[in-house]
Parts: sequence; C-alpha cells; structure tokens
Amino acid sequence: MAGTAQAQEQVYLVTGGCGFLGEHVVRMLLQQQEPRLREIRIFDLHLSPWLEELKTGPVQVTAIQGDVTQAHEVAAAVAGAHVVIHTAGLVDVFGRSSPKTIHEVNVQGTKNVIEACVQTGTRFLVYTSSMEVVGPNIKGHPFYSRGNEETPYEAVHSHPYPCSKALAEQLVLEANGRRVRGGLPLVTCALRPTGIYGEGHQIMRDFYRQGLRLGCRLFRAIPASVEHGRVYVGNVAWMHVLVARELEQREKLMGGQVYFCYDESPYKSYEDFNMEFLAPCGLRLVGTRPLVPYWLLVLLATLNALLQWLLRPFLLYAPMLNPYTLAVANTTFTVSTNKAQRHFGYEPLFSWEDSRNRTIRWVQAVEGSPS
Repeated sequence: MAGTAQAQEQVYLVTGGCGFLGEHVVRMLLQQQEPRLREIRIFDLHLSPWLEELKTGPVQVTAIQGDVTQAHEVAAAVAGAHVVIHTAGLVDVFGRSSPKTIHEVNVQGTKNVIEACVQTGTRFLVYTSSMEVVGPNIKGHPFYSRGNEETPYEAVHSHPYPCSKALAEQLVLEANGRRVRGGLPLVTCALRPTGIYGEGHQIMRDFYRQGLRLGCRLFRAIPASVEHGRVYVGNVAWMHVLVARELEQREKLMGGQVYFCYDESPYKSYEDFNMEFLAPCGLRLVGTRPLVPYWLLVLLATLNALLQWLLRPFLLYAPMLNPYTLAVANTTFTVSTNKAQRHFGYEPLFSWEDSRNRTIRWVQAVEGSPS
C-alpha cells in the first residue's frame, strides 16, 4: 500500500503551459489519465481563461503565473515536481522581439529551469527544442534522404532564434547526469519538432487572414519541389507525455538523447502544405510556379531587414519575409527516423487524416469561412 501511495504522488510541471504547444501538452496529460499523476502545475507569464475548466477533474490543476527569466519564480514552481516539461520559449523568426529578449527567455530561462531542478531535487526534465537547432542553415544546404538524428549536417546560424534554441538544447543535454539535491542524477532529453501545425497555430491563422484580405487568394512564392517535414501539434504533445512517462524507467537509454518529433504528415512545400487546410476554407493558391523571381524575393527580404533595423528605435516593423524565413522556406528539409519508436515506443496518436480534419475545423472557426 505504501508503494501505491508513493506512486500516486507525482507532480508534473509544464512551463509555457498556456502557449500553443503547452496547452496541448496539458490537455494530453489530462486525457491520458496517468494513474500516478496527482497534480499538473502550469507555469506561464500569461494565464489563460480555459484553465478554469480544467480544475474540476481528479487531477489537481495548479496555475502559476511566473516568468522563466526570474530564477526564484522558476525554483518555487519546480519545488516538489517529479517531472518538468519545459515548453516555455520565445518563438520569433520575424523580429518582433530583440535578440537580447530572445536570449533571456530561451537561454537564461532554460538555465533557470535546470538550476531549479538541481536545487530542488527534481530529476526528470523534458525540453522542447526545435528542428531549427539543426537547420536549415544559412547556406541553404538541403537535408535530403529523410535525415535522422545522426545525419551529418553543417548547422550554421546567424538568426537569434535558432541560435538561442541551439544553446538551450546544448545546456539541457549537458546537464544530463548532474547531481540534484539528494544525490541522484538529473535525467534530461530534448525533442526536436519539425514545423508544428494544428489548432491554435498563429502563423496558419495569419496566412488565412492574409488570403481573405487578398480576395481569398495566396500567391505562390516558393517552388513546389521544395519539401518540408511538418508535424501535428497533438502528436508533438503525445511524444512529450510519452517521454515524461518513460524517462524514469529508461533513464540510461534516453538520458542525454535528442529525438526528432514527426508523424505521418506529407512532405510538401510550406505553401502547398498550408493549402491542405486553407483550400477547404475557401482560399486558393495562384500559380504553378513562383510569381516573383527568387532574386527579387532576396532583395525584398534584405530591404525588410534593413527597414526593421532602421525603424526599431521608433516602431515595430516585423514582416513575414526576411532573409531567414526566405532561406528556411526555400530549403528542402525533411526528417524520418524510428529512434523515438525504438527507445520509448512512440507511434503517432493522430493520423494524417484526423490531424488535417481537426486543423481545418479550427481554421474555419477562426472568423468563419468564406466557403
């Protein structure tokens, strides 16, 4: 009986639990009904109203408003937790935030989480990394052959966001094996999702609204031959939950490891993939080839970057087209690996058809579909 009582005393902390991925992780934890789970702590700078509806079930849901850049706030939230799922981060490829702010949130915030685990005796840390830790690099080198975690690739970054995620991931992996309070080792691993889509995806919403403004049209800017790996947010959440569940039992195998996070979504260009959801909502993609020459896109992206730099002291100018987003969109980057399946039994929880249908229903509900 004592062992059973102890097994039911697990507390999970989800940092960034009100964000796009964080919300799905929290809801997945509740849906999976882990018998040992007693409490889910949701740590976020901005708490969402939907948290109230989660407080009626058998698992205690505790909302904690806090900032990952504040070490004392992080330590207070971590204390007593069995597992930390660290999804909090500033995802910014458009330049809405300063490089300093991106570094503070993504790197210093991750340092604070690691140190809090060490100080409080929390042993298990799952980190949400990013495919952009690997690439595409600024040289535009493709990542062919459905690469895996061991595929050689020169990761060359200049943009603040991928630089910060690479540094944070390195900190997490290097922390594996550190002694936490009580003397036992910290066990860490990192998940690298490809481009995430699904309910709540802000960029998908932005593309939809842009298409409505342009008369239900979007114009092709990227060759259809450029392929990207994408992954449904529900499957990313499921992999996080599965890792958190299995990390204690397989710490020697999984500790210090990185896993690509993917599913059965088709490999397509960003534009063609987005149209899987936007076309049923009444939008159409104009052109079988890019309507604007690539050299002109490079010029426009460079001009946007210059304007952003000049205007930053006075106003926020953050266009979707800049040299980094152009390089990413124009570089083939696909992954495929069974490492997650081999190490902890991962299989996608949602099929491509289900993922697609769920995303379409969400887009249609954003502001009403014109179709």
